[in-house]
Amino acid sequence: MSSAGCSTLICGELSCLKVDLRGTRHLLTSQHSLPGIPVALKQSIDLRTSMDGKYKEIAEELFSRSLAESEMRSAPYEFPEDSPIEQLEEKRHRLERQISQDVKFEPDILLRAKQEFMKTDSATDLEYMKEQSQIPDLQEREPVPEREYQRVTISGEEKCGVPFTDLLDAAKCVVKALFIRQKYMGLSLQSFCRTTARYLQELSERPLDLDIYEEEIPETTVTANATVHPPVSETHPYENVDPTSMPPDMGYGCKMVDGVMHLYTTRNTMDKTTELDLPYPDLQEYIADMNVMMALIINGPVKSFCYRRLQYLSSKFQMHILLNEMKELAAQKKVPHRDFYNIRKVDTHIHASSCMNQKHLLRFIKRAMKKYPKEIVHVERGRGQTLMEVFESMHLTAFDLSVDTLDMHADRNTFHRFDKFNAKYNPIGESILREIFIKTDNYIEGKYFGHIIKEVMADLEESKYQNVELRLSIYGRSRNEWDKLARWAVKHQVYSDNVRWLVQVPRLFDVYHTKKQLCNFQEMLENIFMPLFEVTVDPSSHPELHLFLQHVVGFDSVDDESKPEQHIFNLDSPLPVNWTEEDNPPYSYYLYYMYANMTVLNHLRRLRGFHTLVLRPHCGEAGPIHHLVSGFMLTENISHGLLLRKAPVLQYLYYLAQVGIAMSPLSNNSLFLSYHRNPLPEYLSRGLMVSLSTDDPLQFHFTKEPLMEEYSIAAQVWKLSSCDMCELARNSVLMSGFSHKAKRYWLGPNYIKEGQEGNDIRRTNVPDIRVAYRYETMCEELNLITQAIHTDELETIREEGSLCMGAVQVEK
Repeated sequence: MSSAGCSTLICGELSCLKVDLRGTRHLLTSQHSLPGIPVALKQSIDLRTSMDGKYKEIAEELFSRSLAESEMRSAPYEFPEDSPIEQLEEKRHRLERQISQDVKFEPDILLRAKQEFMKTDSATDLEYMKEQSQIPDLQEREPVPEREYQRVTISGEEKCGVPFTDLLDAAKCVVKALFIRQKYMGLSLQSFCRTTARYLQELSERPLDLDIYEEEIPETTVTANATVHPPVSETHPYENVDPTSMPPDMGYGCKMVDGVMHLYTTRNTMDKTTELDLPYPDLQEYIADMNVMMALIINGPVKSFCYRRLQYLSSKFQMHILLNEMKELAAQKKVPHRDFYNIRKVDTHIHASSCMNQKHLLRFIKRAMKKYPKEIVHVERGRGQTLMEVFESMHLTAFDLSVDTLDMHADRNTFHRFDKFNAKYNPIGESILREIFIKTDNYIEGKYFGHIIKEVMADLEESKYQNVELRLSIYGRSRNEWDKLARWAVKHQVYSDNVRWLVQVPRLFDVYHTKKQLCNFQEMLENIFMPLFEVTVDPSSHPELHLFLQHVVGFDSVDDESKPEQHIFNLDSPLPVNWTEEDNPPYSYYLYYMYANMTVLNHLRRLRGFHTLVLRPHCGEAGPIHHLVSGFMLTENISHGLLLRKAPVLQYLYYLAQVGIAMSPLSNNSLFLSYHRNPLPEYLSRGLMVSLSTDDPLQFHFTKEPLMEEYSIAAQVWKLSSCDMCELARNSVLMSGFSHKAKRYWLGPNYIKEGQEGNDIRRTNVPDIRVAYRYETMCEELNLITQAIHTDELETIREEGSLCMGAVQVEK
């Protein structure tokens, strides 16, 4: 190992040791801490820092800055060069040859000793074995777990390389941020990382309800030896549209108050006396928490601490690969049948209107022109136009069409030009063709779009192991959009076991308001959420929507994040009913009111026994950094997250909370960030919950399997190993919206457990070594910050005890 590699892991007199992180957790001590104080003492944890009282001023100043002038930028993170594994293997082979030559000349004892040496990977292993042999076999000594791989850790005091006071301040800030996220996830019934919640529980004065983060998992017959394919339903899920067979009407009334839907026990009297007792989010509390978060991410010592920890995580992963890559590969080779091609992969970020590739769309258009030339597909000035007439007006025939004629692929001209990228959705540059072929709401009721989506679904079912979460749009311009969308899905039977839906809401209020389609922002919110509350209260009122919602897993918020925002979201911002300005509300405004309404809806749906929804917006692709703050507080996972590379505090928080990030490097390469600068390999090495997704195959991909294309390019450019790719695939399943029942088949019956207990290599092809490394490393980070706070708490107790003793002596 080179000296440069060692310098990242060794501070001062600290040395690299192989130890088991699953053993006892040691309390951090400063130079003045007193040993022997019991950890079990529970006091109110003091999370106050020097910034308390200044949050509002700092946040206001931050919001007003543009991204270019932001002081968030830190030194660029560097990804170390690949480790010379080949040299280690050569040394191993030389030793093996030497042993084979010495067999005839040496006694059996010496031979066994050399062979035992071959099982160790470094001198520190020998040191460890020597120490273990000298330790007396005491009954109270904890059993040493099997050392199935080489672990790297730091010994000594002040492990993190910063003074204890800086560590304490940073730990308090990080813990405060994690508590904020835990609060909003619990309130909205979205999931929160179980490992992180367990560590936060130690610092919480009240018990955290860890069971609310997962929907109730019914007992199933999934066993370790069960098939990897969930059983397929014999009946089509959209067959039974009979309202009489649906759950009964609850009789609740619903009304929007200050942008948030409120529920009442009766429809006749909707006031405070009949209001249903549900957890309605508090705007004032959210603004205060937002200000706290904004202040935390620019705190100098906290930024330094988080940057150091991220660098340490990168270096530690490189050491792990250096020591264990061959073992991980060997573990994968031992698994029969399973490889990267036949493990479950979910495309966690893909838009339905561009889920096909260009050649597929071209062939479909040509086929439609030959099969339905006389079908009326569009009405122009009160006169119906057939498909043939539409193309004749463009002076085109089926023979003239080509991929180049369609001109839907993103090119170098779309870089930082979101307007040009949006124009690429129009085949041949004609918006009328977009309306005919890739819209659900048109004259032919989305017939062609339904057919082409079903062809994509058939390809997915043929591939078996690829799944997608398609985004469909609800704009909020009218109350009947949900019914039209559900009718489209049910009428054309657009369903597949390989597909789940997310509903994306474009942030286009300013456009609709300018066109006089909406009076205020609350009207848009009512159009989006009122039908969902009505169908939850009384499924028979919207029977198609009730069936369709069973396969919808969450909400997405989409638009160009780089557009400048004219407003700062604070307590002075107009309420939705008063937002009648031409300017668009800011990103955090959209996100909060989507979150708030979804929270109330989730509690109503859980009350009815229906599945709950999650918030998974586009976030951090471009624009100001506070988008990622809103995402951290309110969303289960996000899409893109590129700007985390410029905000070390947020990146560390996203790691500790294991917030899912669906990344699309090919999409970013055409729009915002060159491929070689994409932070995905950096995020992966540090242990963030990242997955690969395609975003828009119609614009960015060439093959019939765009997700495999995305994986193959990433593997080639970044030299990802088979283990890396399988880890990305496993992450995609974990952060997807597919049911727990399906995930049990795909990942294993115990997938919800922490660490390697939750991994089944026969299904995921991810070695237990990699899963154990991720889990133990995360526990080490969480232990570092929680024990720093415990140490400070115990020192406070000791100081108070000393003062009391002094007072007693004075009295004597």
